[in-house]
Order: sequence, then structure tokens, then C-alpha cells
Amino acid sequence: MPVEPSSRRRFRLPDTLPQTAPGLGPDQRRAAPRVAVLVPCYNEEVAIPRVVEAFRATLPDAAIYVYDNNSKDRTIETARAAGAIVRTESLQGKGHVVRRMFADIEADIYVLVDGDDTYEAAAAPRMIAKLADEKLDMVTGIRISEIQEAYRPGHRFGNLMLTGMVRTIFGNRITDMLSGYRVFSRRFVKSFPALAAGFETETEFTVHALELMLPVGEVETAYKDRPAGSTSKLRTFSDGWRILKAIIALVKREKPLPFFSWIAAALLLVGLGFGTPVVWEFLATGLVPRLPTAVLAMGLVLLSFLSFACGMILDTVTRGRMEAKRTAYLAIPAPDFEGVRPG
Repeated sequence: MPVEPSSRRRFRLPDTLPQTAPGLGPDQRRAAPRVAVLVPCYNEEVAIPRVVEAFRATLPDAAIYVYDNNSKDRTIETARAAGAIVRTESLQGKGHVVRRMFADIEADIYVLVDGDDTYEAAAAPRMIAKLADEKLDMVTGIRISEIQEAYRPGHRFGNLMLTGMVRTIFGNRITDMLSGYRVFSRRFVKSFPALAAGFETETEFTVHALELMLPVGEVETAYKDRPAGSTSKLRTFSDGWRILKAIIALVKREKPLPFFSWIAAALLLVGLGFGTPVVWEFLATGLVPRLPTAVLAMGLVLLSFLSFACGMILDTVTRGRMEAKRTAYLAIPAPDFEGVRPG
């Protein structure tokens, strides 16, 4: 019998575990995990039918949800005609849509993908298999592309720079922080705070996983250009600046002691720079002729110690928050994917 090419092979979860599974009787079979494909959309009437059709072909047992974010075109009609379950979110921004999707949809495995038809649907089975086999909480699709238009040089540089910052600060376990193609466990989705409003939500995914030391993995996936007639909503500089600000805010929130220690060190150096000549002059003459400079130096040194004290206090608060997030994560039962493999 001919074998279907791997790039077009369908992924189908078995309805139950095999009857001969060790330790399981006929009345102890477990239902297959529910898979939900989540597609946030804004003005994607050209691309969204292709995305829905590709994932329906690749994951025929999955429910495909398209969340429209105030589109001005026929995104809703074309997505519904392609067979997706269509819902809406009125708050503008990808982060708001992700928050709504994670709150509304119940599943065991979540596949999050952009609605611009730039990601390879055929990679979803490999990502799901990796999540199930290695019992991970997040699998990221690492974008591989030879098409310059699909992944512009400015975006490549920004991604490398921002990913490098996060790897340095939070842990060297990621390659493509800004990828919009991910697979999550239910544990991750239902314990994720989702505070971002826009494209910085991908940064929030990564930092959340690294800070809680969750098991994560990566799978290479082809990244292609948008279809003709579809335009990108990503603005290189403004969105890059928003992501950079999000990283700084996350460092301040999740790593307050190092953050405020660096500020304290900078203030202390400047204060010593202003104050040292005044001290030397006082030791030599017994006079303080530059009183304003002396007051400025003393103020900077005091601010330095105050900044360090704030960092120590907030570090204690952050540890308490981390324990609460970890407890919320552990309160959700661990996924049981034994016996689930690509068909």
C-alpha cells in the first residue's frame, strides 16, 4: 500500500488507548486529548481560509477557533465558510485576543498560530508529538526561511537582539522568542496570567516559561511569505520598541534585585564621581567651597542605597508571587499522553 508523504501525512489522535494497554481493562480506556487550534486574526480575509483548510487537513480531529479582532474586511465570513468556529474580541491587540482565547476554550493541547498563512501547518503533528512524548508545557516553532521577503532583515536583527537579551537574563533555553507558532499544554494555558496587550505576548510566553522553569522544547518549521493581497500588521520599529519596553518591564517585575542593583551602582558611581574631588579638597584645606556639588553627590549616594533597598524588598515580593504562580500551575493536573502517538 502506498505511503503518504510525510509533509502531507495527517495527524489523528486515537479515540482510546489500545485495549491491550498494560494495566487497563475495557472500562478503563482513556479518551484522546482534545486539540484546539487557536488563530487570532485582524484583516486576514485572503489568508485565513488557507490557514483553516491546512489545519483541517493536518489535524482533522482538532477544533479550529478563529478569533476576529475588529477586522474591517470579510475575515469572519471567509473563516466561517472554511469551517472554523469564529468568535470575536473587541479589545484591539493580539495580547487581548490571546487572553480571551485562553480563558474561553477548554482543551488538553492548544496550537496557537497566526492567521497570515506564513507558518507550516504540517509541522503541527511534530510539535504535538514532541509535547506528548517529552511531557512538555510549551513547544515553539522555530522559523526557518530562505525567503527574504518573508522574514525581513530588520525583523531578523530585532528578533536576534531581543531573543539574546531574554536568553542572557532569564535563561538560555530558547532560539526564536518572537515566533507566533506554539503548542501548549492545558497546564500552561490555564496558569498563564496573560497581561500583555499586543505583539509582546510572545515575550510574555517565553519569560513565563523560563521563570517558572517549565519544560519547553522547539521544532523547526518552514516560514513563508504572505499570500498575495495580504499585508503585515507588524511595524518593525514601533512594535520592536514595545517589545523592548515589555522586556524591561518584565526584568523589573521578575528580576527586581538585579534591576535595581544596576541602577544603584550607576547612581553610586556618579555620586562618587561628583563627591570625590569635594572630599579631597576638604581633607586638604578643611573647607567645602563647592557646597551644591557636595549636596548633589550626597543625594545621589542616598538614592543609590534607596534603590538597592527597593530591589531587596521587591525581590521578596517577587519570590512570593513566583510561589503563587507555581502553586497555580501545580493545581492543574499533569497531562497524561501515554499511548498517544501520531497515526
